[in-house]
Amino acid sequence: MSEPRTALITGANRGLGHATAAELHRRGLRVVVTARDAGEAAEAAARIGPDVLSHPLDVTDEAGVERAAKELGPVDVLVCNAGVLLDTGDDPLSVPLERVARTLEVNLLGGWRVAQAFVPGMVARGWGRVVFVSSGTGSFSVGLWTGAPAYSVSKTAVNGLTTMLATCTKGTGVLVNAVNPGQTRTRMVPTAERTPEEAATDIADAATLPDDGPTGVFLRGDRQMGW
Repeated sequence: MSEPRTALITGANRGLGHATAAELHRRGLRVVVTARDAGEAAEAAARIGPDVLSHPLDVTDEAGVERAAKELGPVDVLVCNAGVLLDTGDDPLSVPLERVARTLEVNLLGGWRVAQAFVPGMVARGWGRVVFVSSGTGSFSVGLWTGAPAYSVSKTAVNGLTTMLATCTKGTGVLVNAVNPGQTRTRMVPTAERTPEEAATDIADAATLPDDGPTGVFLRGDRQMGW
């Protein structure tokens, strides 16, 4: 019997990340819960199951990401979920650019940094799944949301990164996709109707695609949407 695939989820101490970790564990994967705070990561892992691993991981900390990659070893499934929404109510003409920079540092560069640390190993082993948790607010087909311009632009950039990584890894056995989970009831959108558990199913589906599954696409449930 082969060993289960290892899945690492960033920002998995609560909300959508935690629900995704729980769903991947339910599907039989070896799960690593990560969060900036080691204690929170450990507590979140324990809530899922005694066999769930945890590791501190701040996606903005280059040395920390490199250290995690060395200490954790091979990762087969990477879910880049960690993100911030800092500028609700701002507009593109007045949003403080320091806020934009902080948003991009977490939402774009954070996922990019983690991908650089873990995806080359997937390519070398000939198998991998990478999922970027994106948003309809970053889609030109839906229309970028001017009510949170930094967040929206960061997700547009994440979508662009998804397509580039998919191109780079095409034919290697690694599939790279973005998922739009829709408005989900988390700390970011506490009034949303959709539960994290419902949205996590979509992310887990993208993280466990068959070998002939799509790559470089934007998924909303079981359908592809326009960038």
